[in-house]
Amino acid sequence: MRNRDNPHQLTIEEFKLPFAGELNKKNRWVQLADAMPWDALTEVYNRALSKERGRPALSGRTVVGALIIKHMLKLTDEETIEQIRENPYLQYFLGYPCYRYDHGFDSSLFVTIRKRLGEESVALLNQLFVDQMKGPKGGDGSAGSADRDKDRTEREPKETDVQHRGMLLVDATVAPSDIRYPTDLGLVNEAREISEGMIDILYEPSSGKVKPRTYRRKARQAYLSVAKKRRKSARDIRRGIKTQLGYLRRNIGTIDRLLDEHTERFPLSYADQRRLWIIKEVYRQQEQMHRTGTNRIEGRIVSISQPHVRPIVRGKAGATVEFGAKISASVVEGNVFLDRISWDAFNESGDLQGQVEMFRERFGHYPEVVVTDTIYGTRDNRRFLKRHGIRYSGTALGRPAQDPVQSRTEAKRRKQEAGIRNRIEGVFGVGKRRFGLGRVMTKLRETSESWIAMVIFVMNISRWLRDIFCLYLNRLCTTVCKASMTIFAVSWRWIMRHGENKALKSVC
Repeated sequence: MRNRDNPHQLTIEEFKLPFAGELNKKNRWVQLADAMPWDALTEVYNRALSKERGRPALSGRTVVGALIIKHMLKLTDEETIEQIRENPYLQYFLGYPCYRYDHGFDSSLFVTIRKRLGEESVALLNQLFVDQMKGPKGGDGSAGSADRDKDRTEREPKETDVQHRGMLLVDATVAPSDIRYPTDLGLVNEAREISEGMIDILYEPSSGKVKPRTYRRKARQAYLSVAKKRRKSARDIRRGIKTQLGYLRRNIGTIDRLLDEHTERFPLSYADQRRLWIIKEVYRQQEQMHRTGTNRIEGRIVSISQPHVRPIVRGKAGATVEFGAKISASVVEGNVFLDRISWDAFNESGDLQGQVEMFRERFGHYPEVVVTDTIYGTRDNRRFLKRHGIRYSGTALGRPAQDPVQSRTEAKRRKQEAGIRNRIEGVFGVGKRRFGLGRVMTKLRETSESWIAMVIFVMNISRWLRDIFCLYLNRLCTTVCKASMTIFAVSWRWIMRHGENKALKSVC
């Protein structure tokens, strides 16, 4: 049957709101707003602000809450502002006293916020939230953390007095940055194009001199003749790089000569001067690799717009090399902690001892067992864990146990703990697919580190919301089961007392 509703849109005055003057208390943003330790989070944010200089800043709850909304919903900076304008639940989460359509700040302010917070402040926000969820109910949750810090400072645990509780899962991954896949030929060509733009800036037509030649058309044709080939041989690529290096060397010399002619003031802005430093370093690295016939060099630049990004060799099935920051993280009772961010490749096995000590600082005791990948099983790490009475989940060194029962028990335990280690792999997968850890969209080093730390923070928030839903579902299932058993018991009693069918009684 066809629907006969009026296809025309109602006027805005006739449109009825479903809120009936109040918001739904069961909404996830309302529950999360009531659970967040806003006072402690605001105090952390205000540490980066001056008490006397500057105009009054935005509320710390508004700033931190906007970043949480952005990563929870995986939105762009601009879309985050629009969602806040349109959704009253998000405005309640940010602490607005009433609904208002005008946005509180511009989306460009997100860059300043990320710079102001930084990795360490966001990591502290994450720790405060975890303490709030593990601490006593009521208040702002800071009492549990303060009491634990007080006990930790007053009582220095001895080696014989340390209790071992819990399980520590550690692993490392790469948070790829938003850059195009780098090639040496494309990188040198981009540096050449930037150098040509700088020559256009430095040349003054009023000087009466002839503009220096750049041969940009010939250089562009030489680049395209190699780049557009479907199958490029190593000889073609090497010849194309050599040609582009020649053009770039000529342009850099021209730029230096034009800069020497400006004696009154420096003509380049800071951004152009920074790009000049970068393309000179790119030329030095590429020229050295081309001259020596190698593909490796220390501090290799793979992106001119993001020179801090380095290639990280991972050997994964999807991509053998990833371009971004390498991070070490640990998982304790489902909560994720960011332990290290580095833009250079490093061996993650060297972080294990520090991660164990950070576990002790966070919880006041050492873990009972450490579950890791095989790369962490170095002799130094094994000696460290044995000295502190911590069990290592990996295979023991030396000959296997002679007792067959003990050997089977150890093999079963290692298999179970290897399955437990998959939890941290799943955490990384969820962070990359769901919360933006798989592509860091920021361009600066400090903002990228803040982005990564905020993703870890939001992952813990999302886990808490999921646990709330699972708890509600568990209670609902328990209630339904109890009601079903009660109905069955009452029915069975009625049949046994009043039923006249003997066959039915026998079945019951």
